[in-house]
Amino acid sequence: MPPPDAGGGVAALPGRVAPIALRRARPRLGDTIFGTGVLLTGGLVLVVLGAMIVFLVLQSLPAMQHYGFFSFISSARWAPSEADPVSTSPNPYGILQFIYGTVLTSVIGMIIALPLAVGAALVITDIAPQRLRRSLSSVVDLLAAVPSVIFGLIGILVLVPLLTVVIPPIKDAFGDHAPFFFSGPFYGPSILAAGVVLSVMIAPYIISVSREVLLAVPKDLREAAFALGATRWETTWQVVVPSARRGIMGSIFLALARALGETMAVTMVVGNTPKIAASILAPGDSMASVVASQFTEAVGDLYLSSLIELGLVLFAITIVLNGAARLLILATAAKGAN
Repeated sequence: MPPPDAGGGVAALPGRVAPIALRRARPRLGDTIFGTGVLLTGGLVLVVLGAMIVFLVLQSLPAMQHYGFFSFISSARWAPSEADPVSTSPNPYGILQFIYGTVLTSVIGMIIALPLAVGAALVITDIAPQRLRRSLSSVVDLLAAVPSVIFGLIGILVLVPLLTVVIPPIKDAFGDHAPFFFSGPFYGPSILAAGVVLSVMIAPYIISVSREVLLAVPKDLREAAFALGATRWETTWQVVVPSARRGIMGSIFLALARALGETMAVTMVVGNTPKIAASILAPGDSMASVVASQFTEAVGDLYLSSLIELGLVLFAITIVLNGAARLLILATAAKGAN
């Protein structure tokens, strides 16, 4: 048995322990390869993101230099056929109406989807029987995987005809007292139709993220509320939801970014009319749908550059919203861990 050392421990055997310590200190080839691969993969993501930004900025420079960025986002005049590569006034490329249509359709989608999605997440995490929760979660994940063109087809073939039957009686019931956002003629494809389609598309994202955030709420909070005599309703709305509110807000931002960037489904039901209308029953257009529908028609350099600049604006808005959502979700996760 090794003799004790001066500190009361067991003295190390130089001939045996030293090689073991050296072997542990020496990095293994597999660890080195794995660490290098992870660093390269993470760096590649940043490189791709940076390359996308540089590409969009460089391709947008001709339009920015010719017409100016402020007039591009503040004008509501989109007339590529009147573009003059020599003159700088008036600017035929203005995207204010597209920003308006994108924001309005997304807000309508959020208003419809938010209460339904948060309610569904609460059902999956706190209300449904344990044996049904996994099945409901699988259905939500499957709904999130449906291609957007399928939602567009259902919207144009089912939703739009349904709205043409439902909306006129509602308008007649209002009569002359209809609010400004529910006035004017209704022909089917409209901002309202696009908003309803978006609500179905973004609901699974809110449900999925909210579900994970609600599951991260410590069970001790629920048990303490029940021990104090709170009902399930009181526990859910006064304890669980307030504890997860930041994460739920993060899911809202993620879904909003998804709605802002949606292209095909919105293009099929929004009406593709580049104008600003106060009524949600009027047709409109969005930034993503304009890029998708007119990119192949861009015959001039400034026309193409203006479309890419439009994509740059949409990209910037999406990045900001996703960053805000990630920060809120991380804040909620850190709070739950503490």
